[in-house]
This record gives sequence, structure tokens and C-alpha cells, in this order.
Amino acid sequence: MIKNTLKEKLYNNIPQFGTFISTNSPDVAEICALAGFDFVVIDMEHGYMNHTDITHLMRAASSSGATPIVRVTCNDETKILRTLDCGAMGIHIPQINTPEQAKAAINYSKYAPLGNRGVAFHRANNYGLSDLITYMEEANKETMIIFHCESVEALENIDEIASTPGLDCIMFGPYDMSMSMGMPGQVKTPEMEEAISKMLAACKKHGKIPGIFTSTAEDAKRRVKQGFLYMPVAMDCQIISRSYSQLIKDLR
Repeated sequence: MIKNTLKEKLYNNIPQFGTFISTNSPDVAEICALAGFDFVVIDMEHGYMNHTDITHLMRAASSSGATPIVRVTCNDETKILRTLDCGAMGIHIPQINTPEQAKAAINYSKYAPLGNRGVAFHRANNYGLSDLITYMEEANKETMIIFHCESVEALENIDEIASTPGLDCIMFGPYDMSMSMGMPGQVKTPEMEEAISKMLAACKKHGKIPGIFTSTAEDAKRRVKQGFLYMPVAMDCQIISRSYSQLIKDLR
């Protein structure tokens, strides 16, 4: 039986903390899980991983207690299909900017009657050992679908996007949003806070889980107080480089 405890806790308004993994390392995924992260986001958009690679990372994370989520490269039917067949318990889909793109993403991610996801016998359904009908029903219910809000166009359409049936969570991407707003890297401005508040209000209106990328624990705690629940904090290479840099400073 498929059970997504991450999704269950989020719908019960319990904040969940994770991190992005962009290095192709099952060891790092396992360490993140053992350290206590609720989930990891295996990053195919910016990381250098294929579907064989992410399967190893998902095994490492899930075996040590973290829910494996994958960020796909784009809103593409085959890429979404293959990622879910590998056993991802949720997917991040970047650059969902219009209601039409939102509907297409759900169509690619859900089995009929909710969508048109293709049927295969791979890792996600225990290589065909699970009862197919039961598996498809559970997959439709338990798989977590996350859209990124990371452009001015997405923000303009956020109310319609948030109303999409089958969508669970919208995650605000401040750095990409800063690019779209014409102020690269400026993520701590009144304009950015206004954009964040607009997305948060749309999530609350339509019963979607609000998420946002943060870089530090302090920032994540502040966003939880604001009402955010799905909290990826920093990324593996960022955390490792900070830790080693601080260690060298302390040594010298």
C-alpha cells in the first residue's frame, strides 16, 4: 500500500522541512534523511542526474525515513511519466505559468479518470507485483503534485492556477522570480514580499499547500509564522560548502 506521510502531515497543517539535492550522491540523500529532514527534493532541473541516478537517491532517502520528491526538468509528459514510474512520491514541476500548463501537468501526472498518465509495470507499482487497479487509485491519491510559481506571468495567473483540481502545493521560487521581475538576486525587497503574499493568499483561498524556498533556518522559521508549510531549505552543495568554509575559518 502506498502511503505518503509527508502529504498527510501537510494537509494537517504540520510544517515539513526538506532540502534540495543537486549532487548525484545517494550517500548525501541518506545523510539528509538520517539527519532528520522530512523530505528531500532530488533536483533534475539543475542537478546532473538521469532516471537511473534518481532511483538510487530515492531508495537511499526513503530507506532512512525521508519522503523522496523529484523536481523534473520541465512540464513534459514523458519526463513526468518516467519520474513517477521510478517511484517518486511527489514531483516539482517548474515554470507553470498559465492555467493551460497547469491542467496539462495534472493530466500527465494522474491516472484516469483524473488524467491520462500512461500505465507501465516498474518500480512505482512494485514491478507489476501490486494489483494494478489498487495501485493506480493509491497513486492518484498519494502522489504529491507541486507547481512552481517563479515568474511574473505565473503570479498574474496565480488564482486560476491555484484552483486546478489535483494540485496539492504551490512553491514560490524567489530567485527565479527576481529574474522575471527584472531584479536578479534581489529576493528581500518590498516587491518580492508583495508577490509572496499574493501567492500565499491564492493558496489559502483554494486550499492548496503553500511552499517556498528558503536559504537559512531563520528564514524558514519566519515563513512558517507567515503561513507556509512546505519548506525546502537550501541545497546540499550549499550546505556542504558553508559547513566546510566555516570549519576552515574556525581552524585558522
